[in-house]
Amino acid sequence: MKKIALIVFAAFIGGAAAIGGYKMLENKTSELTLAEKQNVLFASNPSAGIASTGAPDFVQAAAAVSPAVVHIKTTFSSGGSSESGSPMDMMEEFFGGGRSGRRSRVPRAASGSGVILTPDGYIVTNNHVVENAEKIQVILSDRRKVEAKVIGRDANTDLALIKVDASDLPVVKMGNSDNVQVGEWVLAVGFPLDLQTTVTAGIVSAKSRQIGILGREKQQPTEEEYEEYQRTGKVPVRAGNSAIESYIQTDAAINPGNSGGALVNANGELVGINSAIASQTGTNEGYGFAIPVNLAKKILEDFKKYGSVKRGYVGVTFQELNADVAEDLKIDDISGLYVSDVMPNGGGAAAGIRKGDIIKKVEGKEVFNSPDLQEKIGRMSPGDKVMLTIAREGKLQNVNVTLKGDASIATKPKTILASRTTGTTLDKLGATFAPASAATKAKFGAKSGVIVTAVEEGKLFDSFDISKGLLVTAVNGKPVNSAKDVEAALPTSRNGKTTISGVGPNGNYTFSFN
Repeated sequence: MKKIALIVFAAFIGGAAAIGGYKMLENKTSELTLAEKQNVLFASNPSAGIASTGAPDFVQAAAAVSPAVVHIKTTFSSGGSSESGSPMDMMEEFFGGGRSGRRSRVPRAASGSGVILTPDGYIVTNNHVVENAEKIQVILSDRRKVEAKVIGRDANTDLALIKVDASDLPVVKMGNSDNVQVGEWVLAVGFPLDLQTTVTAGIVSAKSRQIGILGREKQQPTEEEYEEYQRTGKVPVRAGNSAIESYIQTDAAINPGNSGGALVNANGELVGINSAIASQTGTNEGYGFAIPVNLAKKILEDFKKYGSVKRGYVGVTFQELNADVAEDLKIDDISGLYVSDVMPNGGGAAAGIRKGDIIKKVEGKEVFNSPDLQEKIGRMSPGDKVMLTIAREGKLQNVNVTLKGDASIATKPKTILASRTTGTTLDKLGATFAPASAATKAKFGAKSGVIVTAVEEGKLFDSFDISKGLLVTAVNGKPVNSAKDVEAALPTSRNGKTTISGVGPNGNYTFSFN
């Protein structure tokens, strides 16, 4: 009996110690960052790592990642924004099809994808998937439906972090997007076109790609600014587009519904968050774009800590240099970022950066275009220091800049640049327009707009597949609300090109042509 009692006592002590140790680890783990939680998880579960021979066989990667990519369904009021909709919806609102009045009183729905990062339910997705949503529903791999709440979202990077009340969820291991190479095999995992979990394969076709899809609405002048321009020839020009675009470009098939899904390497590691496609039809035409996970890590941690992004700024505006720009500026440098303005209260001004300087390197790495600088700065916070190498009067020098927060970003009026003739007319466009209704503009979050009412075969709109029923919000950067506005905006632009901007069923679009 004594022996049995001793065994029972020893088992009790061992169990209590195990439970106590687990509780201590659990409390400590709850304070970890998302990346630290993943390190603990995968360090204790080596079998979760997938070996890759480099051969194009993605069975293991797909099997590991698919359970942790979720389907997100959102509900919007009639004035909300979503990825869903069709040209027919807009045509019915314009032509009074008889159903639009009933539809406007019924909540609309959209869908996208998300990636589970921690077993306790933190999920990354795109901002445009959950923006303005009244209800967010997540469908897990085991078919459970759970409601999610938004922890934080950021239009400047198109990222959002949501949370579901669940435990022991499968996760996707975050990789290192800096190590991604052009030509490397990748998988896109998500819920395109409302299909169930879908995996497509392709290669990385480019890095640090900027496509001008983010922040476009903020950069367009408001109706008040446009009226001021018509009266005085001047408009308030913002300090610069604060959006960060440094996409990983892939030819893996990405379609509407893939937004917020995973782009993973052959090891099953998350290297990007699928965000956009380049398409004239609204579906895949060969190029998709994903937000690098190394940029996402910083943004997501800010969401978790503060509920919003704490961004640091250099406090300068710049132009990307090439041979044509250098010729216009009458300088010899054809690479780097030409500083066109310095914010008075910014970190750049405090460090001595001047207008006319050329940013050549960031932390010793050569800068060729905006994403080379913006992604690096986007991973940093106010108060962080960054070393920039600038060219001034033909000499290179290093400048240490202490980044500052939003308060350092100021706006000031500037004279609009001289316009150039485009040679484009309504007849060449081959389209007719009518004012968009208030309901249509509210539906797509637009402040201005005209509806394309007819397209003539063989002319410009037809060649660009701009279809009847689409909403055009601006022509050559000027808001348009009537056919006369379109006609008045066509003859001139800043660069001599004609640019048509608008909103379609799959988000913002821009067409530019000579």
